[in-house]
Amino acid sequence: MNRKPIASGTFYESTFDKLEKQIASCFIHKLGPGDLPVKRTNKKILSIITPHAGYFYSGPCMAWAYKEIAESKFPKTYIIISPNHTGLGAEFSTYLFADWETPLGIIKIDKDLGNKLIKKFPDLTNEAEAHLQEHSIEVQLPFLQFASKDNLNKLKFLPICISSNNYEKLIKLGKILSEFENIVLICSSDFTHYGPNYNFTPFLHSKKENLYNLDSKAISYIKKLNSKEFFEFSKKTTICGKSPITTTIEFAKSKKSKKVSLLSYYTSGDIINNYENAVGYASIAFK
Repeated sequence: MNRKPIASGTFYESTFDKLEKQIASCFIHKLGPGDLPVKRTNKKILSIITPHAGYFYSGPCMAWAYKEIAESKFPKTYIIISPNHTGLGAEFSTYLFADWETPLGIIKIDKDLGNKLIKKFPDLTNEAEAHLQEHSIEVQLPFLQFASKDNLNKLKFLPICISSNNYEKLIKLGKILSEFENIVLICSSDFTHYGPNYNFTPFLHSKKENLYNLDSKAISYIKKLNSKEFFEFSKKTTICGKSPITTTIEFAKSKKSKKVSLLSYYTSGDIINNYENAVGYASIAFK
């Protein structure tokens, strides 16, 4: 039996037609790239960082990253790494039991790649527990399906959910992932969560400006491919995907990334014009 969606109807629309329209609207949104993906080319992308909130909030930012995906060379497999919001399961968890389902259809798991990765990185566990109630990988899949309309029959992915805060293990995983060819790494992460709802209020005034500045500092370390400084700085923030981002930085560095581009940044406060409780969203591309 396929892994059924748990965020359908909450984070994103629950029917094929409504979800297609919702994703398309994110591309043409005033905070999105402004148009739908065009022709796929042979340009190569190594990795993206993209948010995982409800599409109403983070969808336009996600569209920037998936426009890059849609217009770049199609890989054999997408590896999606995410934080573990539930705290369930092992430090590093994959899921090879079944394919995953969204309202847009089925996405196949690359079991062969998963088994090879487990052999190279024994800390990775094949288990269901960490994945059954975790949304941050699932919400990437409809966008990935939308961006892969020309290759849906070939589309495969491998999920990795990370709860570990062990810097050495995160770096090791990034380096091992970089040894695989013909993959694209998708890192699912929101940025700073500000406000009483998140028990994080390091500033009480000029909230928008300060939130932008805080995330800008974190993004500067990412753009420099400095995993250590990012990891240390992120301890002072509420970036939920600090561990997956750290792994992604090391992956891109090991792949000899020549260019890191911030495609989009805004906050949930910019969507509803209220910054009492706000979350930062960034889409970043590694080439």
